[in-house]
Amino acid sequence: MNPIAATFLVVAALALLVLPRKWAPLPLLVGACYMTLGQAVDLGPFRFTVIRILVLTGLVRVLARGERPAGGLFGLDWLVMVWGGWVLLSSAFHPDPGETLTFHLGMFYNVLGIYFLFRCFCQSFDDAIRIAKMIAILLVPVALEMLSEKLLHRNLFAVLGGVGEEPTIRNGRLRAQGPFAVSILAGTVGAVCAPLLVGIWRKEPLAARVGLAACLLMVVTCASSGPLLSVFAGIAALAFWRWRRFTRHVWVAAIVGYLLLDLVMKAPAYYLVARVDLVGGSTGYHRAALIQSSIEHINEWWFAGTDYTRDWMPYGVGWSEDHADITNHYLGQGVRGGLLLMLLFMSFLWWGFRAAGQLLRLRPPQDHFFVWCVGAALFVHAVSCTSIAYFDQSFIFIYLTLAVTASLRAITSEEVAKSPETVGIADEEMAANVV
Repeated sequence: MNPIAATFLVVAALALLVLPRKWAPLPLLVGACYMTLGQAVDLGPFRFTVIRILVLTGLVRVLARGERPAGGLFGLDWLVMVWGGWVLLSSAFHPDPGETLTFHLGMFYNVLGIYFLFRCFCQSFDDAIRIAKMIAILLVPVALEMLSEKLLHRNLFAVLGGVGEEPTIRNGRLRAQGPFAVSILAGTVGAVCAPLLVGIWRKEPLAARVGLAACLLMVVTCASSGPLLSVFAGIAALAFWRWRRFTRHVWVAAIVGYLLLDLVMKAPAYYLVARVDLVGGSTGYHRAALIQSSIEHINEWWFAGTDYTRDWMPYGVGWSEDHADITNHYLGQGVRGGLLLMLLFMSFLWWGFRAAGQLLRLRPPQDHFFVWCVGAALFVHAVSCTSIAYFDQSFIFIYLTLAVTASLRAITSEEVAKSPETVGIADEEMAANVV
Protein backbone atom coordinates (compact mmCIF):
# COMPACT_ATOMS: atom_id res chain seq x y z
CA MET A 1 0.00 0.00 0.00
CA ASN A 2 1.55 3.28 -1.11
CA PRO A 3 1.72 6.42 1.12
CA ILE A 4 -1.25 8.09 -0.61
CA ALA A 5 -3.54 5.14 0.02
CA ALA A 6 -2.20 4.58 3.54
CA THR A 7 -2.85 8.21 4.49
CA PHE A 8 -6.31 8.07 2.96
CA LEU A 9 -7.10 4.84 4.81
CA VAL A 10 -6.06 6.24 8.20
CA VAL A 11 -8.13 9.39 7.72
CA ALA A 12 -11.15 7.48 6.37
CA ALA A 13 -11.02 4.89 9.15
CA LEU A 14 -10.82 7.55 11.85
CA ALA A 15 -13.70 9.43 10.25
CA LEU A 16 -15.76 6.25 10.13
CA LEU A 17 -15.18 5.73 13.84
CA VAL A 18 -15.92 9.27 15.06
CA LEU A 19 -18.46 10.77 12.64
CA PRO A 20 -22.11 10.96 13.68
CA ARG A 21 -24.18 8.10 12.31
CA LYS A 22 -25.82 10.19 9.59
CA TRP A 23 -22.38 10.91 8.08
CA ALA A 24 -20.92 7.43 8.64
CA PRO A 25 -21.63 6.28 5.03
CA LEU A 26 -19.34 9.02 3.69
CA PRO A 27 -15.93 7.31 4.26
CA LEU A 28 -17.22 4.10 2.64
CA LEU A 29 -18.52 5.99 -0.39
CA VAL A 30 -15.29 7.98 -0.68
CA GLY A 31 -13.35 4.72 -0.65
CA ALA A 32 -15.60 3.28 -3.35
CA CYS A 33 -15.17 6.34 -5.57
CA TYR A 34 -11.49 7.18 -5.13
CA MET A 35 -9.59 3.99 -4.26
CA THR A 36 -8.66 1.18 -6.65
CA LEU A 37 -8.35 -2.53 -5.92
CA GLY A 38 -4.58 -2.12 -6.34
CA GLN A 39 -4.23 -0.81 -2.79
CA ALA A 40 -4.47 -3.67 -0.31
CA VAL A 41 -2.82 -5.50 2.56
CA ASP A 42 -2.21 -9.23 2.13
CA LEU A 43 -2.59 -11.43 5.21
CA GLY A 44 -1.85 -15.01 4.24
CA PRO A 45 -4.39 -16.07 1.60
CA PHE A 46 -6.64 -13.09 2.36
CA ARG A 47 -6.44 -9.76 0.56
CA PHE A 48 -7.77 -6.76 2.45
CA THR A 49 -8.44 -3.93 0.05
CA VAL A 50 -9.11 -0.41 1.31
CA ILE A 51 -12.84 -1.10 1.15
CA ARG A 52 -12.51 -4.31 3.16
CA ILE A 53 -10.47 -2.54 5.86
CA LEU A 54 -13.09 0.20 6.03
CA VAL A 55 -15.81 -2.45 6.33
CA LEU A 56 -13.91 -3.96 9.27
CA THR A 57 -13.61 -0.49 10.82
CA GLY A 58 -17.33 0.03 10.32
CA LEU A 59 -18.12 -3.26 12.03
CA VAL A 60 -15.98 -2.20 15.00
CA ARG A 61 -17.93 1.06 15.11
CA VAL A 62 -21.41 -0.48 15.09
CA LEU A 63 -20.46 -3.05 17.73
CA ALA A 64 -18.86 -0.44 19.98
CA ARG A 65 -21.80 1.95 19.67
CA GLY A 66 -24.51 -0.68 19.72
CA GLU A 67 -25.89 0.47 16.35
CA ARG A 68 -28.41 -1.88 14.79
CA PRO A 69 -30.27 -2.19 11.47
CA ALA A 70 -33.28 0.09 11.27
CA GLY A 71 -36.39 -1.73 12.43
CA GLY A 72 -34.47 -4.84 13.43
CA LEU A 73 -33.86 -7.79 11.12
CA PHE A 74 -36.30 -7.75 8.22
CA GLY A 75 -37.21 -9.92 5.23
CA LEU A 76 -34.30 -9.03 2.95
CA ASP A 77 -31.85 -9.29 5.86
CA TRP A 78 -32.71 -12.97 6.25
CA LEU A 79 -32.39 -13.57 2.50
CA VAL A 80 -28.94 -12.01 2.51
CA MET A 81 -27.89 -14.23 5.42
CA VAL A 82 -29.22 -17.35 3.69
CA TRP A 83 -27.28 -16.31 0.59
CA GLY A 84 -24.15 -15.91 2.73
CA GLY A 85 -24.66 -19.29 4.36
CA TRP A 86 -24.92 -21.06 0.99
CA VAL A 87 -21.87 -19.15 -0.33
CA LEU A 88 -19.81 -20.73 2.43
CA LEU A 89 -21.45 -24.17 2.35
CA SER A 90 -21.23 -24.53 -1.45
CA SER A 91 -17.44 -24.26 -1.32
CA ALA A 92 -17.34 -27.76 0.20
CA PHE A 93 -18.55 -29.23 -3.11
CA HIS A 94 -15.75 -27.79 -5.26
CA PRO A 95 -12.61 -29.77 -6.23
CA ASP A 96 -10.42 -27.63 -3.96
CA PRO A 97 -12.67 -26.74 -1.00
CA GLY A 98 -9.97 -24.81 0.86
CA GLU A 99 -9.11 -22.47 -1.98
CA THR A 100 -12.77 -22.03 -2.91
CA LEU A 101 -13.68 -21.28 0.71
CA THR A 102 -11.04 -18.55 0.81
CA PHE A 103 -12.57 -16.88 -2.24
CA HIS A 104 -16.13 -17.36 -0.99
CA LEU A 105 -15.23 -15.89 2.40
CA GLY A 106 -14.27 -12.74 0.51
CA MET A 107 -17.69 -12.67 -1.18
CA PHE A 108 -19.42 -13.27 2.14
CA TYR A 109 -17.45 -10.51 3.86
CA ASN A 110 -17.96 -7.98 1.06
CA VAL A 111 -21.70 -8.43 0.63
CA LEU A 112 -22.82 -8.89 4.23
CA GLY A 113 -20.40 -6.23 5.47
CA ILE A 114 -21.53 -3.50 3.07
CA TYR A 115 -25.20 -4.45 3.21
CA PHE A 116 -25.52 -4.49 6.99
CA LEU A 117 -23.39 -1.38 7.50
CA PHE A 118 -25.70 0.61 5.27
CA ARG A 119 -28.69 -0.97 7.01
CA CYS A 120 -27.29 0.36 10.29
CA PHE A 121 -26.45 3.79 8.91
CA CYS A 122 -29.76 4.39 7.07
CA GLN A 123 -32.25 4.88 9.91
CA SER A 124 -34.70 7.32 8.35
CA PHE A 125 -36.08 8.69 5.10
CA ASP A 126 -33.79 11.70 5.49
CA ASP A 127 -30.79 9.37 5.78
CA ALA A 128 -31.68 7.81 2.43
CA ILE A 129 -31.87 11.27 0.83
CA ARG A 130 -28.53 12.20 2.41
CA ILE A 131 -26.81 9.08 1.04
CA ALA A 132 -28.03 9.91 -2.46
CA LYS A 133 -26.74 13.46 -2.05
CA MET A 134 -23.32 12.15 -0.98
CA ILE A 135 -23.18 10.00 -4.10
CA ALA A 136 -24.11 12.99 -6.28
CA ILE A 137 -21.24 15.08 -4.94
CA LEU A 138 -18.62 12.30 -4.82
CA LEU A 139 -19.16 11.23 -8.43
CA VAL A 140 -18.29 14.69 -9.78
CA PRO A 141 -14.48 14.33 -9.37
CA VAL A 142 -14.68 10.81 -10.80
CA ALA A 143 -16.51 12.08 -13.88
CA LEU A 144 -14.05 14.95 -14.34
CA GLU A 145 -11.12 12.54 -14.08
CA MET A 146 -12.70 10.28 -16.70
CA LEU A 147 -13.11 13.29 -18.98
CA SER A 148 -9.45 14.16 -18.41
CA GLU A 149 -8.57 10.54 -19.15
CA LYS A 150 -10.48 10.78 -22.41
CA LEU A 151 -8.73 13.99 -23.47
CA LEU A 152 -5.20 13.34 -22.17
CA HIS A 153 -5.06 9.55 -22.66
CA ARG A 154 -3.86 9.06 -19.09
CA ASN A 155 -5.62 7.58 -16.07
CA LEU A 156 -4.71 9.63 -13.00
CA PHE A 157 -5.79 6.79 -10.71
CA ALA A 158 -2.91 4.69 -12.07
CA VAL A 159 -0.70 6.01 -9.24
CA LEU A 160 -2.78 3.81 -6.91
CA GLY A 161 -2.23 0.65 -8.95
CA GLY A 162 -4.90 -1.76 -10.08
CA VAL A 163 -5.64 0.26 -13.24
CA GLY A 164 -3.44 0.94 -16.25
CA GLU A 165 -2.00 4.38 -16.94
CA GLU A 166 -3.05 4.23 -20.59
CA PRO A 167 -6.78 3.72 -21.17
CA THR A 168 -8.08 0.90 -23.34
CA ILE A 169 -8.89 1.73 -26.96
CA ARG A 170 -11.43 -0.39 -28.85
CA ASN A 171 -12.39 0.28 -32.47
CA GLY A 172 -10.67 3.65 -32.23
CA ARG A 173 -12.69 4.75 -29.18
CA LEU A 174 -10.88 5.43 -25.92
CA ARG A 175 -12.65 3.90 -22.92
CA ALA A 176 -12.13 5.81 -19.69
CA GLN A 177 -12.37 3.77 -16.49
CA GLY A 178 -11.38 6.03 -13.61
CA PRO A 179 -10.71 4.02 -10.40
CA PHE A 180 -12.78 1.03 -11.52
CA ALA A 181 -11.39 -2.25 -12.85
CA VAL A 182 -12.79 -1.83 -16.38
CA SER A 183 -14.51 0.93 -18.31
CA ILE A 184 -17.91 -0.76 -18.47
CA LEU A 185 -18.09 -0.90 -14.67
CA ALA A 186 -17.21 2.80 -14.44
CA GLY A 187 -20.06 3.65 -16.80
CA THR A 188 -22.40 1.25 -15.04
CA VAL A 189 -21.85 3.04 -11.71
CA GLY A 190 -22.93 6.27 -13.38
CA ALA A 191 -25.97 4.62 -14.94
CA VAL A 192 -27.23 2.88 -11.79
CA CYS A 193 -26.80 5.95 -9.58
CA ALA A 194 -28.68 8.31 -11.91
CA PRO A 195 -32.24 7.31 -10.81
CA LEU A 196 -31.33 7.90 -7.15
CA LEU A 197 -30.23 11.43 -8.01
CA VAL A 198 -33.43 12.09 -9.94
CA GLY A 199 -35.21 11.07 -6.73
CA ILE A 200 -33.64 13.92 -4.72
CA TRP A 201 -34.33 16.56 -7.42
CA ARG A 202 -37.17 18.17 -5.44
CA LYS A 203 -35.33 18.32 -2.09
CA GLU A 204 -31.73 18.79 -3.29
CA PRO A 205 -32.03 20.28 -6.80
CA LEU A 206 -28.44 21.56 -7.11
CA ALA A 207 -26.85 18.30 -5.95
CA ALA A 208 -29.21 16.34 -8.20
CA ARG A 209 -28.34 18.37 -11.29
CA VAL A 210 -24.60 18.25 -10.69
CA GLY A 211 -24.68 14.56 -9.84
CA LEU A 212 -26.76 13.66 -12.89
CA ALA A 213 -24.34 15.55 -15.13
CA ALA A 214 -21.50 13.55 -13.57
CA CYS A 215 -23.36 10.25 -14.09
CA LEU A 216 -24.01 10.98 -17.76
CA LEU A 217 -20.40 12.09 -18.27
CA MET A 218 -19.21 8.78 -16.79
CA VAL A 219 -21.47 6.86 -19.17
CA VAL A 220 -20.32 8.83 -22.22
CA THR A 221 -16.60 8.72 -21.46
CA CYS A 222 -16.58 4.97 -20.75
CA ALA A 223 -17.65 4.44 -24.40
CA SER A 224 -19.44 1.15 -23.70
CA SER A 225 -22.86 0.06 -24.95
CA GLY A 226 -23.91 -1.65 -21.72
CA PRO A 227 -24.02 1.47 -19.50
CA LEU A 228 -25.79 3.41 -22.26
CA LEU A 229 -28.48 0.73 -22.43
CA SER A 230 -28.73 0.88 -18.64
CA VAL A 231 -29.33 4.63 -18.88
CA PHE A 232 -32.17 3.97 -21.35
CA ALA A 233 -33.60 1.41 -18.93
CA GLY A 234 -33.48 3.99 -16.15
CA ILE A 235 -35.16 6.62 -18.31
CA ALA A 236 -37.93 4.16 -19.22
CA ALA A 237 -38.47 3.24 -15.56
CA LEU A 238 -38.59 6.89 -14.50
CA ALA A 239 -40.87 7.87 -17.38
CA PHE A 240 -43.31 5.17 -16.33
CA TRP A 241 -43.91 7.03 -13.05
CA ARG A 242 -46.88 8.70 -14.70
CA TRP A 243 -48.51 5.33 -15.47
CA ARG A 244 -47.35 3.55 -12.31
CA ARG A 245 -50.83 2.14 -11.61
CA PHE A 246 -50.30 -0.22 -14.56
CA THR A 247 -46.93 -1.58 -13.38
CA ARG A 248 -48.20 -5.10 -12.74
CA HIS A 249 -49.81 -5.23 -16.17
CA VAL A 250 -46.54 -4.17 -17.78
CA TRP A 251 -44.61 -6.92 -15.98
CA VAL A 252 -47.09 -9.52 -17.24
CA ALA A 253 -47.02 -8.07 -20.77
CA ALA A 254 -43.22 -8.09 -20.80
CA ILE A 255 -43.07 -11.76 -19.82
CA VAL A 256 -45.72 -12.75 -22.36
CA GLY A 257 -44.02 -10.65 -25.03
CA TYR A 258 -40.68 -12.34 -24.39
CA LEU A 259 -42.25 -15.80 -24.62
CA LEU A 260 -43.93 -14.87 -27.91
CA LEU A 261 -40.63 -13.57 -29.30
CA ASP A 262 -38.99 -16.83 -28.29
CA LEU A 263 -41.62 -18.72 -30.27
CA VAL A 264 -41.33 -16.71 -33.50
CA MET A 265 -37.56 -16.09 -33.58
CA LYS A 266 -35.18 -18.65 -35.06
CA ALA A 267 -32.67 -18.04 -32.26
CA PRO A 268 -33.64 -17.68 -28.57
CA ALA A 269 -35.09 -14.25 -27.77
CA TYR A 270 -32.09 -13.28 -25.65
CA TYR A 271 -30.04 -13.14 -28.86
CA LEU A 272 -31.65 -9.74 -29.47
CA VAL A 273 -28.82 -8.29 -27.35
CA ALA A 274 -26.37 -9.49 -30.00
CA ARG A 275 -27.81 -6.90 -32.38
CA VAL A 276 -27.22 -3.98 -30.02
CA ASP A 277 -24.08 -1.92 -30.67
CA LEU A 278 -24.56 1.71 -29.73
CA VAL A 279 -20.94 2.87 -29.59
CA GLY A 280 -19.04 0.36 -31.73
CA GLY A 281 -17.09 -2.68 -30.58
CA SER A 282 -19.96 -4.10 -28.52
CA THR A 283 -19.75 -7.73 -27.37
CA GLY A 284 -23.49 -8.37 -27.38
CA TYR A 285 -23.06 -11.65 -29.25
CA HIS A 286 -20.73 -12.92 -26.53
CA ARG A 287 -23.33 -12.15 -23.87
CA ALA A 288 -26.08 -13.97 -25.75
CA ALA A 289 -23.86 -16.95 -26.57
CA LEU A 290 -22.78 -17.09 -22.92
CA ILE A 291 -26.39 -17.54 -21.78
CA GLN A 292 -26.92 -20.31 -24.33
CA SER A 293 -23.69 -22.03 -23.32
CA SER A 294 -24.58 -21.85 -19.62
CA ILE A 295 -27.86 -23.63 -20.39
CA GLU A 296 -26.07 -26.29 -22.41
CA HIS A 297 -23.60 -26.87 -19.54
CA ILE A 298 -26.10 -26.54 -16.69
CA ASN A 299 -25.34 -30.05 -15.50
CA GLU A 300 -21.82 -28.83 -14.64
CA TRP A 301 -22.82 -25.96 -12.35
CA TRP A 302 -26.44 -26.17 -11.21
CA PHE A 303 -25.77 -27.78 -7.82
CA ALA A 304 -22.89 -25.79 -6.26
CA GLY A 305 -21.12 -24.04 -9.12
CA THR A 306 -18.05 -25.00 -11.09
CA ASP A 307 -14.35 -24.18 -11.25
CA TYR A 308 -14.09 -24.68 -15.02
CA THR A 309 -15.98 -22.74 -17.69
CA ARG A 310 -13.29 -22.54 -20.36
CA ASP A 311 -15.22 -25.02 -22.52
CA TRP A 312 -18.29 -22.77 -22.53
CA MET A 313 -16.89 -20.42 -25.16
CA PRO A 314 -14.37 -20.76 -28.02
CA TYR A 315 -12.11 -18.21 -26.29
CA GLY A 316 -11.04 -17.60 -22.72
CA VAL A 317 -9.66 -14.83 -20.52
CA GLY A 318 -6.11 -13.73 -19.89
CA TRP A 319 -6.31 -13.96 -16.11
CA SER A 320 -7.34 -17.64 -15.95
CA GLU A 321 -6.82 -20.78 -18.01
CA ASP A 322 -9.94 -22.32 -16.49
CA HIS A 323 -12.61 -19.76 -17.26
CA ALA A 324 -14.51 -17.99 -20.01
CA ASP A 325 -15.43 -14.33 -19.60
CA ILE A 326 -18.58 -14.46 -17.45
CA THR A 327 -20.00 -11.03 -18.31
CA ASN A 328 -23.28 -11.70 -16.54
CA HIS A 329 -23.69 -11.21 -12.79
CA TYR A 330 -26.52 -13.72 -12.52
CA LEU A 331 -24.46 -16.43 -14.21
CA GLY A 332 -21.46 -15.37 -12.14
CA GLN A 333 -23.45 -16.23 -9.03
CA GLY A 334 -24.34 -19.58 -10.57
CA VAL A 335 -20.72 -20.36 -11.44
CA ARG A 336 -19.67 -19.66 -7.85
CA GLY A 337 -22.49 -21.31 -5.95
CA GLY A 338 -24.88 -23.01 -8.30
CA LEU A 339 -28.49 -22.39 -9.28
CA LEU A 340 -29.54 -21.81 -5.66
CA LEU A 341 -27.08 -18.94 -5.22
CA MET A 342 -28.22 -17.38 -8.48
CA LEU A 343 -31.89 -17.63 -7.47
CA LEU A 344 -31.13 -16.18 -4.04
CA PHE A 345 -29.45 -13.19 -5.66
CA MET A 346 -32.43 -12.74 -7.97
CA SER A 347 -34.68 -12.89 -4.91
CA PHE A 348 -32.87 -9.82 -3.53
CA LEU A 349 -34.08 -7.80 -6.51
CA TRP A 350 -37.55 -9.34 -6.39
CA TRP A 351 -37.84 -8.42 -2.71
CA GLY A 352 -36.64 -4.89 -3.46
CA PHE A 353 -39.26 -4.37 -6.18
CA ARG A 354 -41.97 -5.77 -3.93
CA ALA A 355 -40.88 -3.54 -1.04
CA ALA A 356 -40.95 -0.47 -3.29
CA GLY A 357 -44.55 -1.30 -4.24
CA GLN A 358 -45.49 -1.70 -0.57
CA LEU A 359 -43.84 1.62 0.29
CA LEU A 360 -46.03 3.36 -2.27
CA ARG A 361 -49.01 2.11 -0.29
CA LEU A 362 -47.64 2.88 3.15
CA ARG A 363 -45.56 6.08 2.78
CA PRO A 364 -47.08 9.58 2.69
CA PRO A 365 -47.62 10.87 -0.88
CA GLN A 366 -44.70 13.32 -0.71
CA ASP A 367 -42.30 10.36 -0.40
CA HIS A 368 -43.63 8.39 -3.35
CA PHE A 369 -41.44 9.80 -6.09
CA PHE A 370 -38.19 9.07 -4.23
CA VAL A 371 -39.42 5.53 -3.52
CA TRP A 372 -40.17 5.10 -7.22
CA CYS A 373 -36.66 6.30 -8.09
CA VAL A 374 -35.12 3.78 -5.67
CA GLY A 375 -37.13 1.08 -7.45
CA ALA A 376 -35.93 2.46 -10.80
CA ALA A 377 -32.32 2.21 -9.57
CA LEU A 378 -32.92 -1.44 -8.66
CA PHE A 379 -34.37 -2.01 -12.13
CA VAL A 380 -31.25 -0.52 -13.73
CA HIS A 381 -29.12 -2.86 -11.59
CA ALA A 382 -31.26 -5.79 -12.72
CA VAL A 383 -30.74 -4.83 -16.37
CA SER A 384 -27.02 -4.16 -15.89
CA CYS A 385 -26.49 -7.59 -14.31
CA THR A 386 -27.27 -9.20 -17.68
CA SER A 387 -24.20 -7.57 -19.26
CA ILE A 388 -21.64 -7.11 -16.49
CA ALA A 389 -20.33 -8.79 -13.35
CA TYR A 390 -19.70 -6.59 -10.31
CA PHE A 391 -16.19 -7.73 -9.47
CA ASP A 392 -14.58 -4.53 -8.18
CA GLN A 393 -15.73 -1.85 -5.73
CA SER A 394 -18.77 -1.20 -7.91
CA PHE A 395 -20.57 -3.98 -6.00
CA ILE A 396 -21.07 -1.46 -3.18
CA PHE A 397 -23.69 0.43 -5.16
CA ILE A 398 -26.07 -2.49 -5.66
CA TYR A 399 -25.99 -3.58 -2.02
CA LEU A 400 -26.24 0.04 -0.90
CA THR A 401 -29.45 0.40 -2.93
CA LEU A 402 -30.84 -2.84 -1.53
CA ALA A 403 -29.96 -1.79 2.03
CA VAL A 404 -31.66 1.59 1.60
CA THR A 405 -34.78 -0.16 0.27
CA ALA A 406 -34.82 -2.56 3.21
CA SER A 407 -34.33 0.25 5.74
CA LEU A 408 -37.15 2.33 4.26
CA ARG A 409 -39.43 -0.70 4.41
CA ALA A 410 -38.44 -1.53 7.98
CA ILE A 411 -38.83 1.98 9.38
CA THR A 412 -42.16 2.36 7.58
CA SER A 413 -43.44 -0.83 9.20
CA GLU A 414 -42.49 0.61 12.60
CA GLU A 415 -44.26 3.88 11.79
CA VAL A 416 -47.39 2.02 10.71
CA ALA A 417 -47.38 -0.04 13.89
CA LYS A 418 -47.07 3.07 16.07
CA SER A 419 -49.45 5.36 14.19
CA PRO A 420 -51.35 3.65 11.37
CA GLU A 421 -53.59 6.63 10.73
CA THR A 422 -50.66 8.84 9.63
CA VAL A 423 -49.65 6.77 6.63
CA GLY A 424 -51.24 5.51 3.46
CA ILE A 425 -52.31 6.96 0.13
CA ALA A 426 -55.57 7.97 -1.42
CA ASP A 427 -55.40 5.52 -4.27
CA GLU A 428 -54.79 2.10 -2.70
CA GLU A 429 -55.69 0.33 -5.94
CA MET A 430 -52.76 2.03 -7.66
CA ALA A 431 -50.32 0.98 -4.97
CA ALA A 432 -51.58 -2.60 -4.98
CA ASN A 433 -50.68 -2.81 -8.66
CA VAL A 434 -47.12 -1.55 -8.17
CA VAL A 435 -45.31 -4.77 -7.30
